[in-house]
Amino acid sequence: MTSQTYATRRGDRMQQDRPELERLLTPAEVAAMFRVDPKTVTRWARAGKLSYIRTLGGHRRYRETEVHAFLAVDRMPPPDLAQ
Repeated sequence: MTSQTYATRRGDRMQQDRPELERLLTPAEVAAMFRVDPKTVTRWARAGKLSYIRTLGGHRRYRETEVHAFLAVDRMPPPDLAQ
């Protein structure tokens, strides 16, 4: 068995053993979605509005599903207080 074959088989097995990984977004990608500066996204994370994951290099990454949920809430019209 060559190392190429082993790597392919090993990779296939690993894909079957673990659930599908969620896509992670960079601060710049999140900022583009909200049309804000990446530093604003970092401030939201520090304030607890968005949770994040730290990479081994110390960079923040944001779960795509959570960002989309936050985007949906952010775009909701404010409740009508006149009722």
